[in-house]
Amino acid sequence: MISLDGVKALTFDVFGTVVDWRSSIAREAEALLAPEGHDLDWAAFADAWRARYQPAMEQVRSGARPFTKLDVLHRENLEGVLQSFDVSGLSEAELDHLNRAWHRLTPWPDAVEGLTRLKSKYVLATQSNGNVALMVNMAKNAGLPWDVILGAEVCQAYKPMPEAYRRAADLLGLRPDECMMTAAPSASLCGSLYLSATELPLP
Repeated sequence: MISLDGVKALTFDVFGTVVDWRSSIAREAEALLAPEGHDLDWAAFADAWRARYQPAMEQVRSGARPFTKLDVLHRENLEGVLQSFDVSGLSEAELDHLNRAWHRLTPWPDAVEGLTRLKSKYVLATQSNGNVALMVNMAKNAGLPWDVILGAEVCQAYKPMPEAYRRAADLLGLRPDECMMTAAPSASLCGSLYLSATELPLP
């Protein structure tokens, strides 16, 4: 087991690691669209929306467009996926409500308890591609006990760009080796030290 001596902060990937985005988005889409007469494969709808996530961010990473927060990218992607599923006629209020489903994602059953235990020993920070408002609203809705909201909008860089991790450590006043990235998706694991949360020594 890798030594955790000197680790002071845990930075967390959020989508998929802490919250169940797939079931949450499928549920929200069904709740809005089914009463309007749409009978879709709701899980496929969620997957299709999420599939546009990395390509949209890559436009920013590559410099093809200026830094653009995730709420804006999600909205652009939503309009595209609705068209691909032949869904039209939604009002601006309905589009905004569905886009903000990402602000209301449900945590995994053991996430809040696990984070609360870790918080007694480590600084907990988001290291998410989600923008600040998204992360704050999600935390309030789901009861996620973060110490600080960091990530793409704060660092002006989308994971897995090295700047995202370096700037997060700097904002915490720590060296990179004092921060541990905690993530389920392997693409988020970038930096000098990372482990799964199950390997951490808990109080």
